[in-house]
Amino acid sequence: MALQYAGMADELFDVERRVPGPGDADGEVNTGETILLRLHVQPGAGRAAVAGRHGDALHVRVAPPPQDGRANEAAVALVAELLDVPRSRIDLVSGERSREKRVRVSGVDPVTVRTTLTDAIERAGSTGGRSRGGHSGR
Repeated sequence: MALQYAGMADELFDVERRVPGPGDADGEVNTGETILLRLHVQPGAGRAAVAGRHGDALHVRVAPPPQDGRANEAAVALVAELLDVPRSRIDLVSGERSREKRVRVSGVDPVTVRTTLTDAIERAGSTGGRSRGGHSGR
């Protein structure tokens, strides 16, 4: 089932703006983009993991319950680890009290993010992670 979602990771995020970087002058890949990533967060899971897709959002499971923002922090930490960026480059933009969240990630290459998210979704599908695919849950 995961293969039907391969290559569709761009639906999970939007590129927000360009930040001039060292690659601008010589044509190399610029890693100074900012993206808005949509998340569907499932708190109270056994461990933190990407579970696949949930409509147009990345479905993630986190161990902490939603009390006191602990699930939000765990979701942000998971995104930081997944995208290999410092926690300080990720901000929760919306959905503080909702399962549907948007996080801003700065200083990333959208092509790398797309590849990373596609790989994570495929791994979730091959390990039995359940995804709602095209169902938005709304």
